[in-house]
Amino acid sequence: MKDKGGGLSRRDMLRGAGVAGAVAGSLASPAQAATAPERREALEALTAAEADVLEAFCARLVPTDASGPGAREARAAHYIDRALAGALASSREAYRSGLTALDDRARAAHGAPFAELAPEVQDALLTETEAKAPAFFALVREHTLQGMFSDPYYGGNADFIGWDLIGYPGVRLAVTVDQQALDPHLKPTHQSGYDFPMFNRAKRAPKPGSDGR
Repeated sequence: MKDKGGGLSRRDMLRGAGVAGAVAGSLASPAQAATAPERREALEALTAAEADVLEAFCARLVPTDASGPGAREARAAHYIDRALAGALASSREAYRSGLTALDDRARAAHGAPFAELAPEVQDALLTETEAKAPAFFALVREHTLQGMFSDPYYGGNADFIGWDLIGYPGVRLAVTVDQQALDPHLKPTHQSGYDFPMFNRAKRAPKPGSDGR
């Protein structure tokens, strides 16, 4: 889970999602705290305190580094919040108890909320969470990756950050052989599947994950 500098490895995180080959082997440094201003949308399922912890959690799973923006900028936590109000509602209690436990450990051990701790301290607490609560850690990891790489329609992958990271050129209705091979020279379309007029947004369920992503 950690790189040689003590930070989480973006390569290791993405390897589990089957997309590591598209990422140029960057490793996160604990000195690289996310500094982008918050763009938090209205919460749909989480409390403000829970959202603070989740934002920081996601940001350390796929951190901002030399490869580009990470989960914070992609709004992965927003995707999760929306999904917990809809298709992933069955996970709401797991998030409540897991995020509360993580923040309680941070306050007890370091005298500050998890979201306010230095990245290397957050990493240590997440390593502990992975060991003590593996099911919860795996749940957040999976949903963070969904928020990074799913269609932006569902609330994550803001500004197509996730697709740009792995070199996915975007939705096309007609796909050539080169496009199927994810030719790195292809110009990204930066279009959601629902940007095409043939798909009627009004007929879609408003919550994320209703059709698998």
